[in-house]
Order: sequence, then C-alpha cells, then structure tokens
Amino acid sequence: MNTIIEILTEKVSNAFIICGYQDSFGSVTKSDRPDLCQFQCNGSFAAAKIYKKAPIIIANQVTQHLSCDPIFKTITVAGSGFINMELSDSFLLQYLDDLLSDPHLGIKQTNTQETIFLDYGGPNAAKPLHVGHLRSAIIGDALKRLAEVTGRKTISDIHLGDWGLQMGLVIAELEDRDNCGENMTISSHDWDTLYTIASQKSKENQQFLQRAREITAKFQKGDTKYLSLWQKVMKQSIKNIKETYRMLHVDFDLWNGESDAENYVPELIETLEKKHLLKESMGAKIVDVALPDDHAPIPPVIIKKSNGSNIYATTDLATIIARMKQYHPHEIWYIIDNRQSLYFTQIFRCARKAALISQDTALIHLCFGTMNGKDGKPYKTREGGVMKLSDFYQTVYEKVHERVSASAFSENTDKEMLSHKITNAAIKFGDLMNHRAKDYIFDLEKFTASEGKTGTFLLYTIARIHSLLKKADYDYERNKPVSIYTDTEKNLILLLALSNEKFELAYNEKAPNLICEQAYEIASAFSKFYSENHILTETNVSKKQTWIYLCNATKQILHKHLDVLGIEPVEFM
Repeated sequence: MNTIIEILTEKVSNAFIICGYQDSFGSVTKSDRPDLCQFQCNGSFAAAKIYKKAPIIIANQVTQHLSCDPIFKTITVAGSGFINMELSDSFLLQYLDDLLSDPHLGIKQTNTQETIFLDYGGPNAAKPLHVGHLRSAIIGDALKRLAEVTGRKTISDIHLGDWGLQMGLVIAELEDRDNCGENMTISSHDWDTLYTIASQKSKENQQFLQRAREITAKFQKGDTKYLSLWQKVMKQSIKNIKETYRMLHVDFDLWNGESDAENYVPELIETLEKKHLLKESMGAKIVDVALPDDHAPIPPVIIKKSNGSNIYATTDLATIIARMKQYHPHEIWYIIDNRQSLYFTQIFRCARKAALISQDTALIHLCFGTMNGKDGKPYKTREGGVMKLSDFYQTVYEKVHERVSASAFSENTDKEMLSHKITNAAIKFGDLMNHRAKDYIFDLEKFTASEGKTGTFLLYTIARIHSLLKKADYDYERNKPVSIYTDTEKNLILLLALSNEKFELAYNEKAPNLICEQAYEIASAFSKFYSENHILTETNVSKKQTWIYLCNATKQILHKHLDVLGIEPVEFM
C-alpha cells in the first residue's frame, strides 16, 4: 500500500513530466504550515534554475494540469512558486478505510528477506539486574518489534555474561556455605546478595580469590564437578532474570551467553593466525585495528591476555562466528550504552579484517544514554547505591497502585493487573519518548501522570474509546463515512491516514521515540475531537456514524503504536 506522500509525489512528478520538466522536481512533503495547506511541493524553484523560467510560471503550469484531479480539494500556487495542496474529504476517508482494511495498517513491508539479529540485555548471570539494564531491554525490545512490523525476520539474544570469574566467585561462596549438593537451593534474598558478598570476600581474602580463579578455570576446561555446579547456578540465574524481565514484558528468542561461544574460540584463533593478524605484545595476543586516517588513537584488540585467558573481545568475536554460521543474519544490532562505542569500533574492525562476516552483513552499534535521577546523575537508591531493576519497578508500581486504588472502579476490577499495565506503560513510554542516544531524567510524578506526554495518557485515551464503542451500536462494515464535518475531525483523520509513514522512518532511523511522538499526537488530537463533539448523543445519524467509525480507527491505530512500544492496552481506567 502506497503512502499518501508517495501517491502525491507520483501525481505531481507526472505533472512535471507532462509540462516538460524532470520528474525529480515533483517531490511532495507534509506542509510546515498546516494553517496554510496540508502538503506542499517546492520543486518549481529548483526547476527554474535549470529551465531558466520563473518558478511561478512552472508552478502554475503544474497546478493547472492537476487542478481537475479529484484527489485534491484545492491545489494552488502561493508566493513566488510554492505549490500548496489540500486533499479532498472523499479521498481522505477512502484512504483511511483502505489503511484499516490492510493487514499491516498500511505500514510498508520490506521487499527483501532480511534477518536482523539483535543483541541486547547482556547482564552478568551471577548478579541481579539493576536499573542500568533497563534501557537495553526496553530499547532492544522496541527495535525488535519495529523491525518485525516492517516485515523483517528478527532473532534476539540476551548474550549473558556467564563464563567469567564472577561465576567462579559465586560457586566458591556456595561451597563455603555448603550449598553445592544435589538439592542446591538459592533463595531470592541470597541470590541478590551472593555475588556482592563473594566479591567483597575476594578483595579481603587472597586465598578465596585464588580458589575462585581455579574454579573458573576448571569449569571452563570442562571439569565434571564444577561444570555441573556452574549449570545449576545458571539455571537459577536465568530463572531470576526471566522473572524480572517478565515484569516489563521483555523476552528473548535466545538465552545464550559467552559460554556458547567457547567452542568457536579455537576457530577464531586459527582464522586470525592464518590471516597473519595475530601479534604478540607484552605476552598478550592482539590484533591491530588502527587506520591511517583515524582522528583519535584506536587501541588494538586483545584476543588473549598474557596469562592465556580469554576476555570479552575474544568471546564477542567468537559469537559473531557462531551467529553467522547458525543464522546468516543480514544485520547484527548491538543495543549497548554509549560508553562502549570505542570497544565496538575495535570489534567491528577486527571482524571485518578477519572476514568473520560476509561483506554485505552490517554490524551496527545502536548506542543509548543513561537514565538519571533528578540530580542529573545515574539513577540510584535513596542511600546512593545501585538500585535493583525489580526494586525500581516496584517503586513505580506502588505509586501507580496508590492512584488506582483511590479511583472509583467496579468491585470486579482487577486493580493489581491494571496497575501492572499502567506501570509498564509509564516506564516504557517514559524511556522510549526520548531519543535512545540521549540521557534523560526519570521523573516518577511526571511519568505516572494521566495527563501530558505519558504512557498513562495513551492508555486512558484507549480506555475512553473502548468505553464509547461498547455503548455504541454500529456496524463498521456496512456504514462507511462519506463526509467530514469539523476541523478537529479532519485533523485527526489526516494524522491517522499519515500514521503508516512514521513506522518506516522510525525503522530507518532506529528511533522508537518517533512512534511515541506520533502516538501522543494522535491521542491529543482525539481528545480534542472527543471534547468538541457529543458523539453518542448526536442526532444526525451520518455524523454519529462517521464519528464512531473514527473512534474505532483511532483505537486500531493506537493499538499498533503501543504494540511496537511493547505496551499492553487497557479496556478501562
């Protein structure tokens, strides 16, 4: 299904051709001055330079040719050659109906069979999730949904940190507690503190640290006893991590970790050696990735430390080999914070030099900023410590539940479920409405408010529409609108008809915030339309049918926006 901009650009471009000019001058855009027109074309000015004519002459020729086209309500020349356009009501209504009938709601589907592999989440398996893991999960999930809604196949991988010293520390601490038997159990409280206690002990007790290192080396080499203990710890860890992410309705197709790349490390080393890329430096093995035109120093990639052990770069490069062999992705996206930009520059260059990926496979680091408190610093507990992600969620939930409990609902209302949905919307929309690359301040009062640019406001808008449609008696299939009666109504219809374009743009820019902005704009336009018209009590049958149809259209399209953002709608609030 073509977008409105594409339809208009094709018509205006053809008009330029018929009038003797290049079609490239017929590009149409949404007007910057909606008070003057809906769409505009400024190609006459560029054409004037080539064809040595006044822009207004060219613009008049083009508009004269298009003046009888029923798609336009008006098409005029303004100023010295601007072509201004306003669409006819009949075209707008028909286009909206076609969009609603389309299984993809008019969203462009890719023509190629692309597979996008997304790496996000990335927590250390031995530790509880904290607020620093929030943005990667939320942004990664939204980008995955954005790729899917535009017709692409996606594979998401949490890529756990599960093969390093942190696991050895935890196992050593469990041994000290005599909790390594067949029926090993770790309570939620113990799990939250286990790594912290073990880490602190390692700083104070060199023997404990050495034992943890030995344990790490043993399970990495396949020692039966310690590999079995490692597997038990991993099972508990993944269970806890899933429970936390489940609160945010975030999941992954793959729950792989660094350990899954271990079998590909020998192939990595062999490849680097065959290509004569592996060099020795102070006992370590490195790959030089600096380029002559670098404006800043790019350090080499360390593949093996001087003690012969692997590091993150080793497993990340081995993971690329595994992903290419198993999934053949067209693109691999890493949703990791801004601070890792230099690291990924090194990894990507190394992967290219070693030909670990095909030439047409893209490696992309989609970086993001930090979520900060009101003091402008990374979000902390009141005591100044790192806040667990589950505690952060609970803080928002308690605020939301307090407001829900104070509201008047029927006795059958599941206030807990409603509170969880609103909490999820408040957190996700509060995060995603900001461009991912920027830092932002999480304001609990602001983000949970039912008015303003919030997820709560979007849910309230949908709940209001649901309530109205439940009371209305209307057959959407048999009663199609034929007229537009008010300016607020037309503005809403135009926003809905143009909504499909933003999804493709958001995908191209990897910017879920564009979906947030459009959802809020639609919800605001609907609120104005709703407040100015008494829909259910309207006596003019045609008006009433048109308005109810428009309510349903708004609901459908807002649902699509929320789905991409990973937010569940509600039926009442």
